[in-house]
Amino acid sequence: MLVYSQKSFLIVDDFTDFRTSVRSMLREMGIKDVDVAESGETALRMCAQKRYDFILHDFHMGDGKKNGQQVLEDLMLDKLISHEAIFLMVTAESSQAVVLSALEHEPDAYLTKPFNRLGLTQRLDKLVQRKTLLKPILQALDRGRPADVLLACDNLCKQDPRFAPLCLRYRADALAALNRHEDLERFLKAILANRPTPWAYAALGKLLFKRGQAGQAKEIYEQAIKTFAMMPGLYDGLAEVLASAGETKRAQSILEEAVRLSPLAVRRQMQLGKLALNNADFDSASKAYRQAVSQGQNSRFKDPESNLGLAQALISKNHGNGLDARTRVEINQVLGDVAKEYTDDQGLQVRARLIKATGLAQAGDAETAAKLTEAAIARLDNMDQFFSAETALAVASQLQQLGQASAGSALLKNCVEVYGDDPAVMKNIAKLTDDPSILGAGNEAVDLNRQGVRAYQAGQLADALGLFRRALGLQPKNISIALNTAQALLRLGGEKPPLALLEECRTCLGKVAGIPDSDPRYERYRKLQIRAVSV
Repeated sequence: MLVYSQKSFLIVDDFTDFRTSVRSMLREMGIKDVDVAESGETALRMCAQKRYDFILHDFHMGDGKKNGQQVLEDLMLDKLISHEAIFLMVTAESSQAVVLSALEHEPDAYLTKPFNRLGLTQRLDKLVQRKTLLKPILQALDRGRPADVLLACDNLCKQDPRFAPLCLRYRADALAALNRHEDLERFLKAILANRPTPWAYAALGKLLFKRGQAGQAKEIYEQAIKTFAMMPGLYDGLAEVLASAGETKRAQSILEEAVRLSPLAVRRQMQLGKLALNNADFDSASKAYRQAVSQGQNSRFKDPESNLGLAQALISKNHGNGLDARTRVEINQVLGDVAKEYTDDQGLQVRARLIKATGLAQAGDAETAAKLTEAAIARLDNMDQFFSAETALAVASQLQQLGQASAGSALLKNCVEVYGDDPAVMKNIAKLTDDPSILGAGNEAVDLNRQGVRAYQAGQLADALGLFRRALGLQPKNISIALNTAQALLRLGGEKPPLALLEECRTCLGKVAGIPDSDPRYERYRKLQIRAVSV
């Protein structure tokens, strides 16, 4: 038996008797540093103040409280737990839903109640032996140095080639972190050729999809599911690929299977709700969004989009039939939560009011609906943040349905200015309007931007900047054009750009400061902003 006397333990369970029992087991093992917590919230506060070597956390912590899965998510995201630490998920339940949901977040082990001291000791001994062997790799992970992870893997394999299988996933994750995509693809294919594993399938599917090889990614996920039908993450990947290809009904079906396997995942339920809503399957959408709202109450992944989605699904589900009292109460509750919890988010406030106005109009209260709509439009006129393209189109459609054609057209014009260089966005805008003054508003700017990109790629920086400036003059809020202009200014200015170029760059970035952090270009914006300020 290994020696644990110098290790620190935290026991988290809502039952006093269980905490006392496990503490006694640990005392018998010679362990003196044992803390206990009766809730996940308390455990998180304790972990913020003290680093534990071992955490034994019950999965279910009572209604309205964070469960073990959610606590593990928070510990990892906030970096309150080391890779060298051991997290054991403990539960009396052995149902598929609970086990798969717990294992998806990869605790070090899953321990079923009841257990005795011998069983606990044997499980801990195996985990400690493994983590001790992997210590250099785990330390490199804690430092956030993927290159050191690869080196540590190499050293471990040289020490004993039999350890190579232990290093496979660490190597793959490190290659991904270093953006060594070609090396990663070869590595993953070699693993799958030798011994297929679900994580390698998932990693390869994700990589191929990221590199624009959606067809190959689809084949990989489908092959993986045939072999590992109980791995919900594989279904998530396939659903994403299918949805991107426009196969939204099949994507919904695939995601429904993932939810059947592992239902306690907020983001999966939310994505299912979104797909079902887009597929006009309002019954399935309301069920999924309802689960996302409920499960999200104590989760890091709580998202007001689930509340808005649920309200919209309920209204659409009852379109033409009015709204019964129970449905009105549920809509008011979920939208009220958004209004109370996100008071500083102008966009959410506008959207919540418009959805509520739609519901009121459907319920026959036209007067109150009109007042809410007017209030929402007033807020919309004063907004300094950007909607995502998807959200802007949804809001424009709502405005049209509420009889606010002018406000809807104004929002569509703004959407063209911000996102008009994206053909997919323009295609969706065309579904809402045939007004040539809206659809053609960004054509000249988009063409100039395209010419600027070609000049930039050819190394003709001055010409590129001139083209970007002209395009930005026509569409000052276009995200792509503003970022291209800022990048060209910084590149042309060299290591120490003249003050005039820096000021122009900052002005460009200021025009699109409202870019949502969900936009794929947000990271590029952030890096350019940092450089423009720090130079």
